[in-house]
Amino acid sequence: MNPCQIAINQLIDQTQQTVIGQRHVIKALAIALLTNSHVLLEGLPGTAKTRSVKSLAMLLNAPFGRIQFTPDLLPSDVTGTDVYQEVDGKPQLNFQPGPIFNSIVLADEVNRAPAKVQAALLEAMAEGTITVGKQTHVLPDVFMVLATQNPIEQEGTYPLPEAQMDRFIMKVTVDYPDEEAEKEIVRLVRMEEIGASIDQSQPALENIATEMILEARRELPLVEVSDMVESYIVALVMATRNPQRYSDVNLAQWIQIGSSPRASISLDKCARANAWLNGRNYVEIDDVREVVPYVLGHRFTLSYDALADGVTHEKVIETLLNVVEIG
Repeated sequence: MNPCQIAINQLIDQTQQTVIGQRHVIKALAIALLTNSHVLLEGLPGTAKTRSVKSLAMLLNAPFGRIQFTPDLLPSDVTGTDVYQEVDGKPQLNFQPGPIFNSIVLADEVNRAPAKVQAALLEAMAEGTITVGKQTHVLPDVFMVLATQNPIEQEGTYPLPEAQMDRFIMKVTVDYPDEEAEKEIVRLVRMEEIGASIDQSQPALENIATEMILEARRELPLVEVSDMVESYIVALVMATRNPQRYSDVNLAQWIQIGSSPRASISLDKCARANAWLNGRNYVEIDDVREVVPYVLGHRFTLSYDALADGVTHEKVIETLLNVVEIG
């Protein structure tokens, strides 16, 4: 492994020390960091969604901004606004940046705000810029939105617009930990109460400079993708659009709207990042299969029949991985 790969993997390991039993979440955040993308974390309260994001920002020593989404939040509370001021007796408008102008932005409980506020994130997530009035402002080179949401069945939540859902490269479900992990969590919090948060036996993590992250991003396009892997990626996405082609008749009944081309692009990016984290300069089929549940799970719409029968996106993904042939 080169120095960048060692540093990012060390970042994953040390973040995991403060977020017990959620390695898949930490790895997803690292992949998003490498691919210059954004992640949506979904889970019930108390499952360490916010803690995961804050721990990552702390270890990166990156500018961190938190937006608590509420029903009365305004778009300007996210993006910032022009403020009227007098300078030398002359009136003028000066832009006051909002919390979106940070490298790591936690959009906490993003689905508790109405669509108008959620849409304020679209330009930032897609273009890396914010437009207020006639002026466009550029966001930092290292910029990542990590949004958390409660399951939409909970009271007081709004479903995210499809256009915004598609901007998240991955949607990761944060489940309750198992018994052993729960014990470790209790011990960790007890240790934090006396000021010992991170295992001192582990080597200290040097600050990862912005340039190192940008260098890692420059290495990803050099990771090779074979024709077989590329065909497999496209076949998985096409299966969501044309499920009737496959022997499992349930697929056609379960999927109402398939995934967009952005799904293929995202699968390619995440698979390359996964291979890079494993110290390889080529993508294997397992790199793709590992990230499929997080990349595709929010990019197709379930039919009414599927919802009525209690079929989940996870069940559909499992079926896709079983019926789509490799090679």
